[in-house]
Amino acid sequence: MSHDRFRGRHLGVLLASALLVTPLTAPPALAQETDPLAIFYTQSLLWEDCGRATCTRVTVPLDYAKPEGDTIALSVRRIGSPDLPQLVLNPGGPGSEGTQFAQNIASSLDPAVTAAFTPVGFDPRGTGDSAPVRCFTGRSANTWLRTDLTPDSMAEQVRYMTAAAKISPACQRFSPTIAPYIGTENTVRDMDIIRGALGSEKLNWLGFSYGTSLGTRYAELFPRNVGRMVLDGAVDPSLNAMELSQGQSAGFQRAIKRFDRKYPGSIAFINTLLASLDSVPMKTDGLQKLAQSEASTAIFLSMYNTSFWPPLHDALAAAKKGDGTELQELSYYANDQTGPTTFSSNSISAFISINCWDFPQTPARKGLARSADRFAKRASVPELAMAMSWGNAPCSTWFDHSLITPAPANTSTTAPILIVGTTFDPATPISWARSLNKQLPTSSLLTYVGDGHTAYLGGNECVDRVVDQFLLTGVPPSTKRC
Repeated sequence: MSHDRFRGRHLGVLLASALLVTPLTAPPALAQETDPLAIFYTQSLLWEDCGRATCTRVTVPLDYAKPEGDTIALSVRRIGSPDLPQLVLNPGGPGSEGTQFAQNIASSLDPAVTAAFTPVGFDPRGTGDSAPVRCFTGRSANTWLRTDLTPDSMAEQVRYMTAAAKISPACQRFSPTIAPYIGTENTVRDMDIIRGALGSEKLNWLGFSYGTSLGTRYAELFPRNVGRMVLDGAVDPSLNAMELSQGQSAGFQRAIKRFDRKYPGSIAFINTLLASLDSVPMKTDGLQKLAQSEASTAIFLSMYNTSFWPPLHDALAAAKKGDGTELQELSYYANDQTGPTTFSSNSISAFISINCWDFPQTPARKGLARSADRFAKRASVPELAMAMSWGNAPCSTWFDHSLITPAPANTSTTAPILIVGTTFDPATPISWARSLNKQLPTSSLLTYVGDGHTAYLGGNECVDRVVDQFLLTGVPPSTKRC
């Protein structure tokens, strides 16, 4: 899945008891309701000032199969008037915090949009301040992020899989309460409770990248509750984990080729660099040398947005002179890493946990090796292509399996849905947007001819105008291409 960037706060070791809140007590009238979830939809919320926004916590069941049991509290942030319809924003991930994202993006929205809607963000369960899952110490997270992503021999493959297999038990050890109950299915059910608790009849949704998975699944589970929905950087729900990785592998290779056109000779040097780093890390001005996996992460990050291309070019130029500092800094930025063993969020834990719950079909070592070879066969940068396959390794030994089976989207919603796809998007290829458009009967597809991951608020006036008009009117756009 996509490696979206975000900012958060490292929350340290979690105690299981800290995740739970006092179960809701139903008023007498509600206690008679046959729907055990009714009490969650009608809960009273306490709003508090939090800078330029107001914040609250929404209580949801820990386990939707046992709604009368333990609960967790989700962090929700509202930027603007409580009297306007609400537009819920999600930055993607999985593992990204939504509260700070909503507050940051609110100022970038067109004034007409913020005059019509109040932006709202929430931290999905397992992330940020919503019962965050933890699978690593700072030291073990650093060790995992520096592990060789392209094991070349049988012995290296076994060592890599052994390291990957340690993650699941660590999640269970550090976060025994929340770890079994995160993932897309539960988050989508949380979204509907948030809608109801906020007093909204419909959910207006602006989801980026993985946020399109949440939006699509919401339209399937709650078709009557869909308001105006924008899905930017669409994920195809019919694909399994390895098919998604293969699509991303091809997408990043296309992006790297376009980077090479702007900076000729880059691909040749990247291949030389990654081959060298496979055996000999490069010096930096920091506490540890640059590992191959860190250089790969820096390159992946930089393909997300062309604004990162000049810094990557500069970092590669420094690496030519034997200095890996700038590449390592880009890698740290991608991973919310403030130092070798310090992190500003639990993004790594949440990313792995959510992906592994959502995709139980991940193959074991031999299957990953075959996929890696297949991905690399036609790649301009084979090491990066192989990394897309081996990056799924933690999910092949996950402690339990989700009930999700990849399948085309199936919804009876009559609400209009706008899908935005970018022709050279590395993380969510345009083919996924086209496929999702065919799967959702009420959807329209806006194609942006350009580079980078997602398009709305990315600097293209045509895209911004079309999306804004859709949000304001709910009318499918006549414009199909920007």
